[in-house]
This record gives sequence, structure tokens and C-alpha cells, in this order.
Amino acid sequence: MSISEGKRKHLVALSDSRGVIAAAAMDQRGSLQKSIAAAKGIAPKEVTQEMMEEFKIAVSKVLTPHASAILLDPEYGLPAAAVRSKNAGLLLAYEETGYDNTQPGRLPDLLPHLSAKRIKDLGGDAVKILIYYTPFEDPSINDIKHAFIERIGSECEDNEIPFFLEFVGYDHKGGDEKGLEYAKLKPQVVIGSMTEFTKPQYKVDVLKVEVPVNANFVEGSSVFKGEIAQTKAEAMALYRQAADVTSKPFIYLSAGVSNAEFNESLAMAAEAGTDFSGVLCGRATWKEGIPVYGKQGVKALEDWLSTEGVKNIENVNNSIKAAKSIFNRLG
Repeated sequence: MSISEGKRKHLVALSDSRGVIAAAAMDQRGSLQKSIAAAKGIAPKEVTQEMMEEFKIAVSKVLTPHASAILLDPEYGLPAAAVRSKNAGLLLAYEETGYDNTQPGRLPDLLPHLSAKRIKDLGGDAVKILIYYTPFEDPSINDIKHAFIERIGSECEDNEIPFFLEFVGYDHKGGDEKGLEYAKLKPQVVIGSMTEFTKPQYKVDVLKVEVPVNANFVEGSSVFKGEIAQTKAEAMALYRQAADVTSKPFIYLSAGVSNAEFNESLAMAAEAGTDFSGVLCGRATWKEGIPVYGKQGVKALEDWLSTEGVKNIENVNNSIKAAKSIFNRLG
């Protein structure tokens, strides 16, 4: 595949000297609000704009010297974007937090005051969209999601800004996505989603994907919990199969798991020989700082980030030494 020179320049800004994306993610909104509220012992509605901005500023200031880019949201994250390290590019989220829970299918929506052009005008190097997706959903629901992504792809192409598409799988029957049965289904969800959004009509530049297995259910992984969804050999084959179904560059997302689990997932990706191009890693680096912030305030959070947070992000950076340049697949 080939991209415009405008998009290429933005991708250079988002990647490191090897062409690998080693990005921090701090675009959480609803989930962060609830977590801060729980840590402070208050209701979510009592978490102020200032608290949200303060937390994001601390993460951006301390962690971006160790990252090639940071993903933020325009609702609370612009002050954090202003204090990021000069080496770090900027991705901005375009979607509303969460999804429409008044009807089936976890349908997405966009922030009404935003556009791809406005993201570029705000200094963004990429548009990021998160969509909840499973190939097993009702085709009429997925058709809505397909059209939604087609529109955004065209908008990004018109404005010469890279389009990063993140798809998060779910159980369309309402099961537990952290349980054994979904761990058995997850490879098909991830592989089916990667196959779909590789199609040219979506004009996606980089796929932000889940690893195709849940390491807690992989026999032989360092975080194995005792119930088997796949053996280590089967997991290796699934990593390779997922990588082979797409011609697009892809990076792995941490999906809210622990730092240990994410690093084990990346180790398996490296062992399988997949040509992933980096990570966009959020909660695996900073989520344990939320109780610190809730109980002791922003200075204690900055101190925690400067030690444990930096250790976490460096662990991830070490785990992506096997990652390949994003430009290998872009030509």
C-alpha cells in the first residue's frame, strides 16, 4: 500500500527512529472518571474537569519523554498535549466515550464539535477511532459500523491525516469477555476484524488491534491462571495467522490488562515472529497510579509515575524491540 506525503510526515512524527510506534494512551474518559471517583470515595459526577485534566497532564509530562507519541482526547486532554515532550507525536480521539447502550450492537458516535480537519488544526498527527466490533454480530448492525468507518476514512484521506482504527471485540451474546469461553472465541473475533478493516474502502492507515489470545488462558504463558483456551503452540500459530490476514501496519493495544500480562502478550508476539509495528499502551502503564492520585493528590501521582510508571513504560519499550518499522508495510 502507499500513502500521501502528508500522511507520511505525520507517521514519522508518531514513530521512533526505527519507525516503530511506542505510544502512550491517555484518552480514557468515562472509565477514568469512574476510577478516580472510586479512588476518592466520591460519585463520578463529582469528578471535575480540573481533576481529569490534572491527571492527564501528569501522565503526559512524566511518560512522554519515554514514548514516541501520546493518544489523548480533545475533551480533557488538550492541556496534557501542550506539556508533552517535544519528541512525542500526538494522536487525538474522534469518538464519543463508550457506546450507545439504548440499542443492541454497541453502536459508536463521534464528538459533535470535532472533525478530521479540526483534529489536524489542533496539532494532531493522527485521528484515532475506537469501535466495538465482532464479525459475529447481526449483519445489519455491522453494516452501520462499516459505513461509519468508511466515512471517517474518506474524511482523513481528504485532510491528509493518518487514520488509526482501534477495534475492541466483545461477546455478541452478552458473555464475559474476561472468561474462558470468550478466550476460546477471541482469536476468531480479532482475526475476523483485522480481515474486514484491511479492505481498501475503509482507508485505514494503521490497525490498532488486540492480541489474538488472552494470555491468562494460554498454557505455558507466565500469567497462565490454570484454565486452558489454547496451548502455547496454538497461541503462536494464532498470532501468525492474525498478522497474515492484513496488509496494513498494525500495533497492539493493552486493553486495560496489567503490565505483566501485556508484556507477556508482547513476548509471545515476538516469539511468534509477527511483524507488528509497536504499541499504544495506556492503563498497563499508569492505572495503578489512580489510587495514589485519589488518596494523596497530583504530586504523589507524579512521584509514582516517575518511578513505577516509567518502569512500566520501559518494560513495554523493551518488549517491542522485536517490532518492525511501520513503513515496511507502507512502502
